Amino acid sequence: MTESKKGVLVIILTYTLWGFMPIFWKQIDHVPADEILAGRIIWSFLFTLGFILLINGGRQLWLDLKMLWSSKKKFFLLMLASFLISANWFFYVYAVSHDRIVETSLGYYINPLISMLLGAIFLKEKLSPAIKIAFLLAATGVLILTVSFGSLPWLALGMAFSFAFYGLIKKTIRLDALRGLAIETLFVFPIAIAYYVYLMSIDQVSFLHTGLTTDVLLIASGLVTALPLLFFAIGAPLIPLYMVGFLQYIAPSLMLLIGVFIYGEAFTVIDIISFSLIWSALVLFTSSKFLEARGIRKANRKVSV
Repeated sequence: MTESKKGVLVIILTYTLWGFMPIFWKQIDHVPADEILAGRIIWSFLFTLGFILLINGGRQLWLDLKMLWSSKKKFFLLMLASFLISANWFFYVYAVSHDRIVETSLGYYINPLISMLLGAIFLKEKLSPAIKIAFLLAATGVLILTVSFGSLPWLALGMAFSFAFYGLIKKTIRLDALRGLAIETLFVFPIAIAYYVYLMSIDQVSFLHTGLTTDVLLIASGLVTALPLLFFAIGAPLIPLYMVGFLQYIAPSLMLLIGVFIYGEAFTVIDIISFSLIWSALVLFTSSKFLEARGIRKANRKVSV
């Protein structure tokens, strides 16, 4: 098997795991989302740190921290990124536990388009006419949903914008994915510990007070968070970026199917119309990026000849 095929299989596995994640979070929807978030941060940090030390990456992790501290701008930008990804995790868990899995799929569908918009605003990246049309189609879909709901789909937009700004910051700070997660969770680890102490002090904590199954699942939330990221770090370098972008739609598609067919969430005619506009935008967006990548490859071949 070629390295490229291995990369495709690993990335498909990664996005499939992310797509089935709502089923995991549903098992602990009796735990408040704020406690789940605190537990996810704590156990993600401990699992990630333990794995890094297991593969003798402790020295490199220390060097990464020193590098960040030498550039205060990068240090505090990554700290901001840690708060953004924590917010994203909270929105996601809250949505799943409140029977709004379809809205999570919406958030991750529109995220790439928002990322492109932020790239144009902050990094002065040029938007092609196709991407501009794609963004207008997606915005129309969201507007229809807003009018239908009578309010903004704030969970979907919160997830999309928090992850897009997180990605924007990460684009300016090059770090290994696994060590990056360890450092990001390290920033919010003390806050999560303090919040758990607070919950214990007011006797509002579920961990160690609800049952063994709940305790195991809360601990496993760290593994569930870190493992797909590890697979992503292994698979992404083996395949072109446009292929990673195309395969990322596996996750929200699975979330949508799970929300509608497993948990019986509503998916009305208005939803179908809105999602169809967003899907059309994504087809246009992905096709334009695919053609752009193919054009770059052809140009590079001509130069090499």
